[in-house]
Parts: sequence; structure tokens; C-alpha cells
Amino acid sequence: MTYCVGIMLRQGLVMIADTRTNAGIDNISIYRKLHVLADNKDSYVVAASAGNLSVTQLILGMLNEGLPARDPEDGPRKIENMPSMFQAAQLVGEAVMAAGAQLKPALYNAGVSSGISLLLGGRIAGGPLKLFLIYDAGNFIECQSDSPYFQIGACHYGKPILDRALTYDSTIDEAVKVALLSFDSTIRSDKSVGLPFDVMIFRNDPKLPAIKHRIMPQDPYMRALSDRWSVILNEGRTQIPDPPFLESVKGTHDSDVVELKPTK
Repeated sequence: MTYCVGIMLRQGLVMIADTRTNAGIDNISIYRKLHVLADNKDSYVVAASAGNLSVTQLILGMLNEGLPARDPEDGPRKIENMPSMFQAAQLVGEAVMAAGAQLKPALYNAGVSSGISLLLGGRIAGGPLKLFLIYDAGNFIECQSDSPYFQIGACHYGKPILDRALTYDSTIDEAVKVALLSFDSTIRSDKSVGLPFDVMIFRNDPKLPAIKHRIMPQDPYMRALSDRWSVILNEGRTQIPDPPFLESVKGTHDSDVVELKPTK
């Protein structure tokens, strides 16, 4: 299992992925899940991966070497040679389908889950930033401003804070903070997700370099964020009034039978 988030903002793009992989409670290791697919003067494209590790590694290997050319006179098709992010997403989807056709029958016969999903983000040829969610079948959707983020992997625990605190107009600083709170909520409830976290930040201005950072287990900011968030949640909980329908049962014993009347 894993947890990855991609956030598309008016100011830019944020992508964060954890690094934990496991094949049982006694076999836990670290594997980078935020992968650079293209890095040159005008293009920078990354992919976050979740799901079966052997399938995602095959997909990444295919993309790194390039998919077969459609015309024998042309070279292999690589992400860095695509004219747009849309066509880059099409190429990744094609690699997903090819890897699935090669590995999934054997994995199915062995009773091994083969499902994968990918987040593809970045820019090509100095064009606009884009974020895509690529499904296990190779189809994909593009992130839109009405719902400015995608999740893959262990999505459930970190989704509420994203829904409540994140909008397309959020600043990059605020989006990174909210995303890390989402990761903190996830690792507290799901042991298959863990530090280190890999962070990639793209600003809308193509002249500005991408920001790459790895958050280690003892990172002071992450520890302070987690501790402070716990304090804030408990402080907020104490400020919310108790449910009014419980006023009628205060002071009664467990053996007493109390009829609760509907509140207006």
C-alpha cells in the first residue's frame, strides 16, 4: 500500500508520495514512488505510483527506454519527446496497458493483486502545468479547478482535511501544509503508509526551477506539525457544545431507563 497526493493550484502544482512498501508485517522497506520521467530545459514530468510494485516498475522501465515507434524510421517514443502533457498521459496509459497484458495473467493465476494507479504531473515544452490520474486500465482523467486534487493508494484517512481546507486558489505554502496534515492523518491510522515523504513543487512560471525535497522520519517541521495538529484538534473538540439530547440523562444510573425525546 502507499499514499500519494497531487494538487493542482492557480499558483502551481504540488505532488507528495510516501515511500513505504511491505509484503507482510515483518517485511517493510523503502522504495521511491515519485519518479522523474522527463527533465530538460523546457520539460519536467513526474509520476507517483501506487499498487503492485512489479507492474509499476515495468511501466517505468518501458517509459524510460521508450515505447516502440509507430513508424520504423522514428526512434522510441519517450515522454520528453511528447508535444503536450495530454499526449504524455496517452503514452503512459499505453505503457500501463502493455505492462498489464504482459504481467497480469501470470499474477492472476498466482493469486497476486496486480492493480496499479498513477499520478502524472508537470509541463512539456514550457506549456501549462497539468495533472492526470491514470487508472489501471490505461484510461485517465485530468484534474480540474472544481476538485483540485487527486489521491491514490490509502486515500480514506487523509481525504477529509483536503476536502475541508483546500481550494484551487490556495497558496502553494498552504497546500503543502494541508497535504502534510493529510499524510499525518493517514500514517496515524494506516501502518502501510510511512515516512520518508518525497515532495515536488512546480510554480506556474516555467523559468522557476522545481522544488524537490525529502521529509525524513525525524524531520523537525513534520514532528511539530503533527504535535500541533493533535493539540488543535483536542482544543477544538472541547469548544464544541455537548449534544443537547444528552442533558436529560445526566446524573442517571446505568440501570435507569430514560426515554429520549426528539429535539426540535
